[in-house]
Order: sequence, then structure tokens, then C-alpha cells
Amino acid sequence: MTVLDKNSFKKISENPIILDFSLCKTLEDIHFILKEKFGLPEYYGKNLDAIWDLLCDIFSEGKNYVVEIYGYNKLERNLRDYCSGLLSVFNDISTEYSSVVFKVI
Repeated sequence: MTVLDKNSFKKISENPIILDFSLCKTLEDIHFILKEKFGLPEYYGKNLDAIWDLLCDIFSEGKNYVVEIYGYNKLERNLRDYCSGLLSVFNDISTEYSSVVFKVI
């Protein structure tokens, strides 16, 4: 696992963490929500490998979180296809770290 600078993350201020993708029109919109809601650092690479690395770092601390995902089914097909990969990352994260639960609402 990559060792990351914990000081570059912002504190997650909500639990459950609400990811509302219903108004997203671009990948940039998706990644903006991920960055803001998970408190990701400025160097966040805006790709699935980066989100895996950073979420592993966040959830490895063992604090319990619930992540609720809204608007997935309202996304345009190209964004929904990309987000299906994101949902796979979330599934893998929840398998690796039992302290986090992801729910598609």
C-alpha cells in the first residue's frame, strides 16, 4: 500500500457520506464530488487507481463509515459506464475494510 501524507487530507465531516451524482454531466463533476466528500488532497489523480489508493488510506484507520450513492441511475450512459468501475472499486474497498459500507440508493 502507498504511504500518503495524512496532513494533505481534509477531515470527513459527515457520516453517512452522501455522494449525489444526479446533477453530474462530466467526469470532472464526478471527481469533484469524490474529492470534496472524501476530503481528498489536491494531488488526487482523478482516476480509479488514485481513488483506490486514497480510499484505502482513509478507511484503513478503522473508523466506521456509511457511504450513500445517489443519482447513479440518472447518469448519462458514458458516465454510468465509468461509475460502474467506481462501484467496483467501492465494492473492493468494502471487502478489504469492513468499517465502510457503500449503498447505492
